[in-house]
Amino acid sequence: MGRNLVIQTDFGISDGAVSAMYGVALSVDSTLRIFDLTHDIPQYNIWEASYRLYQTLPYWPEETVFISVVDPGVGTSRRSVVVKTAHNQYVVTPDNGTLTHIKKDIGIKEARIIDETVNRLPQSGESYTFHGRDIYAYTGARLASNTISFDQVGPAIDVKDTVELTKPEAYIEEDVIYGNIDILDVRFGNLWTNISRELFQKTRIAHGDAFEVTILNNRQQVYKNRMTYGHSFADSRLGEPLLYVNSLDNLGVAINQGSFAKTYHIETGANWRIMIRKAPKINE
Repeated sequence: MGRNLVIQTDFGISDGAVSAMYGVALSVDSTLRIFDLTHDIPQYNIWEASYRLYQTLPYWPEETVFISVVDPGVGTSRRSVVVKTAHNQYVVTPDNGTLTHIKKDIGIKEARIIDETVNRLPQSGESYTFHGRDIYAYTGARLASNTISFDQVGPAIDVKDTVELTKPEAYIEEDVIYGNIDILDVRFGNLWTNISRELFQKTRIAHGDAFEVTILNNRQQVYKNRMTYGHSFADSRLGEPLLYVNSLDNLGVAINQGSFAKTYHIETGANWRIMIRKAPKINE
């Protein structure tokens, strides 16, 4: 039986691009089980592609093959690679930083450059703008169907040589926690930070404690307010902000039944910083 094949792109589903990738994969092996991770990655946003893999990959079985195509450098000299993770899964992707979170937070055991002389859709050699179909879907399907082995993908490279994006780390200084807004819980507008629950707990916190939360874009303050640390959204009133631990065991910021990101125009990335300090108790 073939492996699972999971596809992620920034293509959307308003045209035939994703369907063409499905068609290529099923032409390799009509029994493949193909799943969508997402096709709503913001256009050209390699950071979010990296994060969504990290968010999803640990919950899939060993031998699952992931294809991730967010590729603003398509047709350039950037490499096409397949890596084997510490969880014995495979990721087929451009080597443009998409592997950053997996490399740092999960681990990569082996990496290979795709040999396009053999692992490319037949009669597509003159096409330079749709490698998602011609290289990644074709190679991923061949690997998932056991048509080729990992060794047959192409020549091995040092894992350390794969491209990484800058990935800031959260830290504590003088009882203030400093972190970044890594990503949004898109549907609900919650902010997901890079502050782990373990780091947060070093400030000797308990559910119900109040914190002063400041959010900055570069050095410009965008938000500052007091909020409570809760088990879940039910620990605050409708419309109130709260801190909570999200599904990846990192600190999140939310509005109960509202979009924090839309309300305060918050975005994500290395420029979006968050500072959290325990607030003094208010005498009643």
